[in-house]
Amino acid sequence: MKYVEAAGLRLSAIGVGTWQFGAGEWGYGSNYAEEVAPAIIERSLDLGVNLVDTAEAYAFGRSERIVGKAIADRRDDVFVATKLFPILPFDPVVSNRAHGSARRLGVEEIDLYQVHWPNPVVPVKATMRALAALQREGLVRNVGVSNFSRDKWAEAEADLKGPVVSNQVRYSLVHREPEEEILPYAQANDRIVIAYSPLGQGLLSGRYDADHLPSRMRATSSAFFAREPRRRRPAARCAEGGGGIPWRHQHPDRAGVADPAQKRCRDPRRFLGGPGRGQRGGRRHRAERRRGRSPRRGVGPLRPHRGILGHDATRQMRAERAASRVRRAVGGLGA
Repeated sequence: MKYVEAAGLRLSAIGVGTWQFGAGEWGYGSNYAEEVAPAIIERSLDLGVNLVDTAEAYAFGRSERIVGKAIADRRDDVFVATKLFPILPFDPVVSNRAHGSARRLGVEEIDLYQVHWPNPVVPVKATMRALAALQREGLVRNVGVSNFSRDKWAEAEADLKGPVVSNQVRYSLVHREPEEEILPYAQANDRIVIAYSPLGQGLLSGRYDADHLPSRMRATSSAFFAREPRRRRPAARCAEGGGGIPWRHQHPDRAGVADPAQKRCRDPRRFLGGPGRGQRGGRRHRAERRRGRSPRRGVGPLRPHRGILGHDATRQMRAERAASRVRRAVGGLGA
């Protein structure tokens, strides 16, 4: 096993991620949490892995309980990392959540306590102040962050007045954005980058093809269509004949000639393939942007409301939209 030495730590280059431990939506079956998950940790420790990463948000704390039970007899062999779900991350809340994680893990000290996501409302300074108090208390040994930009990472270190030793980010051959700023910052400051979903949640492992599509849980992950360019909505299907194929595509030799069926369209701009009335990029949208106002609610494509952590509140709509992209992406891999 190879090890990474930085920020005074020595961690195995490969860690055990436990996002799926205890979570039924992954579809691993009823005996996975009781039998398979502990066996994965046991075998990993036998092979020299010492980093086990979990979070209180994974299966609402059940993942931490599974990890705690699995490492009970081998605590000295494990570097335990967990994460704070940053809803109202102020001193008393953070302290209560940290003690809850330690209790579920069965440990007296959390080796690495990470802020799962940056909170767009609460300043990071308030969270770092609470984590510094936990370090002085002896409950938290090292502080880390997750899904932080380089600037946010640097800001967290300044507010903690000590090293924020790691940043856990999505990083794989599909998602290489951390190479632009996160990795150079870590190398320059003797910090650690922990990559989650390093195989694109199965996309890079050869697990999926046209006949073996990912489950709905994985289908909603942008890993499966991250490199697919966004396509403009095709021209309106109001033309008669041609199976809904736009006139300009049926008759490329007649460029600039309008389809006789154009007058049947409710909005000619939609027929011609441009943005319709009130759509993103349309005339009203551009005019309101120039005036410094957001487009009126209720016009244009539905934009999901984003919650405190930036997650889409309308997950069902997003899943349905993502499913069609996944089919195209996986179908292309199977070709």
